[in-house]
Amino acid sequence: MIPAPEIDLVSLAPVLVLSVFTMLVLLMDLFIGKNKSGLVFISLTGLLLTAVSSFAKTDWPVRSFGGSYVVDHLSVFFTMVFCISSALAILISIEYNRREKIRVGEYYSLILFCTVGMIILASSTDLIMIFLGIEIVSLCLYVLAGIRRGDVRSSEAALKYFLLGAFATGFLLYGMALLYGTTGTTKLAGIAEAISSGQMSSQPLVLMGMVLLVLGFGFKVAAVPFHMWTPDVYQGAPTPVTAFMAVGPKAAAFAAFFRVFTEAMPELASSWDMILSIIAVITMFVGNLGAIVQTNIKRLLAYSSISHAGYLLIAIIARNSLGGSALVFYMLVYTFMIFGAFGIVILIGREGKENLELEDYSGLGFQSPLLALSMSIFLLSLGGLPPLAGFIAKFYIFQAALNEGYVILVVLAVLNSAISFYYYLRVIVYMYMKEPQGEFQITLTPITLLVIVISVLVTVELGLFPGPVLSLAQP
Repeated sequence: MIPAPEIDLVSLAPVLVLSVFTMLVLLMDLFIGKNKSGLVFISLTGLLLTAVSSFAKTDWPVRSFGGSYVVDHLSVFFTMVFCISSALAILISIEYNRREKIRVGEYYSLILFCTVGMIILASSTDLIMIFLGIEIVSLCLYVLAGIRRGDVRSSEAALKYFLLGAFATGFLLYGMALLYGTTGTTKLAGIAEAISSGQMSSQPLVLMGMVLLVLGFGFKVAAVPFHMWTPDVYQGAPTPVTAFMAVGPKAAAFAAFFRVFTEAMPELASSWDMILSIIAVITMFVGNLGAIVQTNIKRLLAYSSISHAGYLLIAIIARNSLGGSALVFYMLVYTFMIFGAFGIVILIGREGKENLELEDYSGLGFQSPLLALSMSIFLLSLGGLPPLAGFIAKFYIFQAALNEGYVILVVLAVLNSAISFYYYLRVIVYMYMKEPQGEFQITLTPITLLVIVISVLVTVELGLFPGPVLSLAQP
């Protein structure tokens, strides 16, 4: 008789709490009237309690489900990033959903349930659990991308994301099957032990499984050449959903990516670090060079997101403790930079016209100086200008790689950071040095403004005083 795995319900508290609040949002949507503001309060309360419950146990690591699920420093810090990104997504969606007439009950519940999947993904130490987390996240994002059912672009984005996502899932699942077939286990620690002791049935099949995992995870993090979906999906999806996709799910995918390759296959590092290094370099160049020619702000930020995936891959390649800390710190900083920038994109848009072309930002520095200044801060931080937080985040990722001797990789990454300033400064030039195309009609909604202000403060503060957060990010 197979013994039942030990289940620690306290370690599962974040998943259980958020699942309850997800169902509560769906139920309350049926019974409350037209005023749905209460759903925002319920959603934010659920995210707050989820963040708090992640500290229910602090004697990390705590394992559950027979070692398939772990609460450790990495998973807890990523849970904080997930809760923050989901809360910011909900806040910047309030006015946007009203303007675009999006049904908020399904919208908020999908964001919450997607967050459940992200937490599972970051806490899984078993290939089956990782696959479960990926599927939860993916299914929610497919629906969120196409939630504006009357918009052809939104439907196209959802369909394209779904079809390409299905192919990526197939690669992932086949890679997992090969690893299980050759090592006899789906647990990351068991796979590592089988590889290190030479107990695998076929090394070529293990390497093939590893390559297929790279293909699958590459799609999830929008690394080249698996990035094709990103510009079109980011452009067609609702703007708050685009911001959410660029941060939360990407962070979850990188958390799982980091775990699989550093915990399950450290013995194969000589094989996969070269593959990932090539992908990282190509991703940075394609993302930055692609962004240079964009005239649509959402497509520009989509290509920017691709280039940032290249920088984040360096943290995995470094495969040291500083790389893990730099990864979570980078994602925290990136969360505020992206949501701040997309918050401004939402404010500049209006019903029936989202104003997404660069020409729509002409003269913004004179019509709305504070918004233009905030946008400049976010863009310069994304480029890595000191003393903003984006510079600190990139510095620690580059330092992690330098500690392992990846000098050429870091030099190419720094070169790409310099290239990125061209298109970031291009937006700033439009805001301050171009004549406005017409009179701005900006409705400064208090909640979206609050998100922008908080994002500016965090971006500046973490650039000037990163010490406390960096110390928390270190295991």
